[in-house]
Amino acid sequence: MNKIKPGYIIICPVRNEENFLSAAIESIAGQSIQPAEYILVDDGSTDRTFDIIKEAAEKYSWIHYVQRTDRGERKVGPGVVEAFYAGYQAIRSKKYDYICKMDGDLTVGPLYFETLFDKFKQDPYLGAASGKLYLDMSDGKLIEERISDESVLGGVLCISRRCFEAIGGFVQQVMWDGITFHRCRMEGFRTCSFKDRDLMIYDHRLMGSSHKSVFHGRIRWGWGQYFMGTHPLYILAIGAYRMLEHPFVIGGILIVLGYLKGWIIKTPRYDYPGFRKSLHAWQLERLRIGKRLENIPDIP
Repeated sequence: MNKIKPGYIIICPVRNEENFLSAAIESIAGQSIQPAEYILVDDGSTDRTFDIIKEAAEKYSWIHYVQRTDRGERKVGPGVVEAFYAGYQAIRSKKYDYICKMDGDLTVGPLYFETLFDKFKQDPYLGAASGKLYLDMSDGKLIEERISDESVLGGVLCISRRCFEAIGGFVQQVMWDGITFHRCRMEGFRTCSFKDRDLMIYDHRLMGSSHKSVFHGRIRWGWGQYFMGTHPLYILAIGAYRMLEHPFVIGGILIVLGYLKGWIIKTPRYDYPGFRKSLHAWQLERLRIGKRLENIPDIP
């Protein structure tokens, strides 16, 4: 008897990704389970990105695209989600089980989605998941980008359709991915990033950096944590944790300074009812001085 293959949609917002996009597309073309649709959203590229997208759409019937006008600059965070929703509105399929938001500078192995969907099948409470991210260095070495097992990589975020609809989709704000993961938990879903050879994700950019510099990216990261509502004790822990990776020491300090910037200028914060209380409880549990509010059942 043939296994029923889950249907999934990949939406890939891209801007000026001519150096990496072809490899990303081919990594999807090589999947053991092909997507029902792979929607590439050109978010105002000024290089050859759109030409690469058109060539891919001519080559593969399951690829189609959306072209957006150039807004003059790369708008990280909310701009990515805005572009994602341009692709979401272009979905043609009526039946699908999963939605994946994927960056255009990442590649995955041929068994990535098949392996990930097996994880979802084994755990009915799993709402969003990914593999682990590895930075592909110029000397051929792979360096794992450290994220907790309950976090999901925003660059290849796969979420069940049921969970996506339960949380009301992605917020068009900075830290949209962190907000997504915790909203999933508030709705009774588990989130997880799995360390598995078949779930390795390969990246060419340092997590938490930006199109300006890694230092700017760390400040933006800290400011985003303030917007999301992160507890002050937890941001200190994040800062200390991130001191141990490039850019050593200063990177962690800049994250804390970015958070303080949000507090000093009184940045409006994400204010979904009960979110901050739930987030603080989860964060304090991770610091071993509290207990989370949600009780998600273990895998049967």
